[in-house]
Amino acid sequence: MRRTPLLALLALGTAAPALAEAPLSGYGPRPAYLIGKLPEGELKTKLQSCLGQPMEKTDFSIAHRGAPMMFPEHTAESYIAGASQGAGVGECDVTFTKDKELVCRHAQNDLHTTTNILVSDLAANCTTPFSPAAGEDKAVAECRTSEISLSEFKGLMPKMDSADSAATTAEEYQGGIAGWRTALYVQEPTILTHAESIALFKDLGVKMTPELKSPSVEMPFDGFTQADYAQKMIDEYKAAGVPASDVFPQSFNLEDVLYWIENEPEFGAQAVFLVEPDDSFDEQNPETWKQDFTELAAQGVKYLAPSMNMLVTPENGTYAASEYAKQAKAAGLNLITWSLERSGPLATGGGWYYNSTTEITDNDGDIYELVDTLAQDVEVTGIFSDWPATVTFYANCMGL
Repeated sequence: MRRTPLLALLALGTAAPALAEAPLSGYGPRPAYLIGKLPEGELKTKLQSCLGQPMEKTDFSIAHRGAPMMFPEHTAESYIAGASQGAGVGECDVTFTKDKELVCRHAQNDLHTTTNILVSDLAANCTTPFSPAAGEDKAVAECRTSEISLSEFKGLMPKMDSADSAATTAEEYQGGIAGWRTALYVQEPTILTHAESIALFKDLGVKMTPELKSPSVEMPFDGFTQADYAQKMIDEYKAAGVPASDVFPQSFNLEDVLYWIENEPEFGAQAVFLVEPDDSFDEQNPETWKQDFTELAAQGVKYLAPSMNMLVTPENGTYAASEYAKQAKAAGLNLITWSLERSGPLATGGGWYYNSTTEITDNDGDIYELVDTLAQDVEVTGIFSDWPATVTFYANCMGL
């Protein structure tokens, strides 16, 4: 029989005081490991001098979906791990169910990789039922929150985000976890609604940065418009008594951001416009950019959140602020970036998140070279990370 979920304990008030009063857990071994991989120089010397420093919570460190390098994303356990690593801000990616209730999932259509739905009684609800790998065809499936009710969603078991594309059964499809992640902490994790994430973040004493995810369904959805969706997310913070100053609502859809600026100005003042590069993007060539920084600022946008690869460029064998970053700052925009620790070991260049600097990325120590550039040269106000302790250590050491 499944144990009492953590959120049930929180609702009863038995765990909340302990969470709120518990000391931070500490950095763990990863920051020291990464520092050890740095070349000799000022940065390494400075960071080494901070080994053994006490941990302090910092808003510069943003827990990206919690701490999903080791915990199933968007679960209570992942959020608690992120907060225990000193992250001052937690993230719930917000989507909705068939009955238009808000829940924490990275995408409306990721249940097949982030939960056990394919091996549950709800598998028949999936848009694309599991299809096994055969010959050169990979195994596929697609399951959406919009296909199930809130009560059905709450009955699902989260898992590490993964899929085995060579699977011939739905059970095999549950595997495929990247070798640099782990299945060590996946036993009965706690799935969350958006409202439950708010309650947990309040108990953990962290600020909140919900992302309104793009629906996989056509909008309006059964009369539920995009504006209804954007408003419902804010309403749940107001209902919970969370001050607007503690909330940084995000969206890749500029219309959502402008809606909040116009209709919920206190929350809109901290609304974050997320952006990512397309195939033609060059961080050094303004002709390839889709954003007009001056226009965004005139519309009331104060926070821009590009992916890391948009903000840095190679210069003299190391990382430097890109022209994109310089011009965004010159327009008065505050910059936040995403997402550190999603690339695994960097010996082979780091993949998509480092595609503007692949030529100089070849060592795990490059993580701190990159963080230092983002903090000191780009002057970001926060960094999302899948393992927040890495950013927290740097921020504490540098007094950010």
